[in-house]
Amino acid sequence: MISKRERGARFEDMACSYLTNKGYRILERNVYIRRKELDIVALDRDTVVFVEVKGRKSMRYGSPAEAVGGRKQQHMVALAKAYLKRAGLWGRPCRFDVVSVIGGEEGRARMDHIVNAFEA
Repeated sequence: MISKRERGARFEDMACSYLTNKGYRILERNVYIRRKELDIVALDRDTVVFVEVKGRKSMRYGSPAEAVGGRKQQHMVALAKAYLKRAGLWGRPCRFDVVSVIGGEEGRARMDHIVNAFEA
């Protein structure tokens, strides 16, 4: 049995592969700022995209994306601002996406990508 951390890393690996296949360029993964984490920072053309990855084994408890509520969104916005300043990208267009992974095995997992999932 794999740990929760290993499962999370697997979901993020799948999300990165998915995004790369869609033409995104992954800039960084697992960026920690103020003890909080940005899962994936990517570029979609000239837009900086902050991607939250949520995964579940099944839809039994609803969509993984539903777990990205108001508080999580506020944290992501604050972290994104700090990241943009730190990386010298302030002023660049940016957005927040959510990638849901349902299932656990790469061949069987279903990916749902919500582009511009919420506004800052």
